[in-house]
Amino acid sequence: MESRINYAIVGLFVILLTAGLLWFAYWLASDGGQENYVEYHVYMEESVAGLSADAAVKYRGVDVGTVKRMMLDPKNPEQVLLVLRIRNDTPITTATRATIRFYGVTGLGYIELQGDNRDAPRLTRERGKTPVIPSTASTMARLDEGLSGLADQASRVLGRINRLLSDDNLKAFSSLLQEGGALAVHLREQTNRLRVLIDRGVLMENEVIPAFETVQTSADSVESMADTLGDTWGELGQDLRQQARSGLENLQQLLDELNVLVRQMQRSVREFNSAPADVLFRRSSTRPGPGENP
Repeated sequence: MESRINYAIVGLFVILLTAGLLWFAYWLASDGGQENYVEYHVYMEESVAGLSADAAVKYRGVDVGTVKRMMLDPKNPEQVLLVLRIRNDTPITTATRATIRFYGVTGLGYIELQGDNRDAPRLTRERGKTPVIPSTASTMARLDEGLSGLADQASRVLGRINRLLSDDNLKAFSSLLQEGGALAVHLREQTNRLRVLIDRGVLMENEVIPAFETVQTSADSVESMADTLGDTWGELGQDLRQQARSGLENLQQLLDELNVLVRQMQRSVREFNSAPADVLFRRSSTRPGPGENP
């Protein structure tokens, strides 16, 4: 009887243990009992090397969940789809962004969530769709992109330097230096000549100044002579005006006499035309004086 009772107790214990294990598995499957979790999708366009399933998900450094799965996006193989399990009380909003960070010592990756707008609405699940948290490039990705761009620019610069320092350009630069040296020598010679010319100009200036003073004195003399000539010319002009006035009066008198003569000749011509015989054979008789009979 005791062995049967012991077997019954053992069997009851096994049943209870199995039920407990099943309940614990159900508890794990139901997202941890009291703490409810929500799934979110994150699409990464960069490499997720260093990130593994069950990696931590942090919100400003605080653990709020884990990475449930990682896979290539079936619609776009260039993207990686991350399925995140995050506690329901985590303030995930439409302004929240996900990025990959790495631990400094181990080099393992984790997901860091950050939000820069407290007033943004809560990111909710639409019917039949899993909410998507937008992603941003990680520091390593930005650094790699910057280094790649810098390497491309350095490569272009080196290519330009190589073209600039080609054999033809070096020969041309050498010829330019030689021509520059010859030009410097020529300029030095021209400078010496210019210095001599300046010295001569100074000497000429010293000679020109007295000559200019002499010319100035001569100009003053000419000016006084011009004043004298002006006075003399004024007196001479007055005499000439008087003589001209007298000549004009004589000329006017002469013109009057000529006018009388022309009239007489015109009258004689008219008489000759009307009676030429009378003009030729007529005797002239004196006109009777006052009181005389003709």
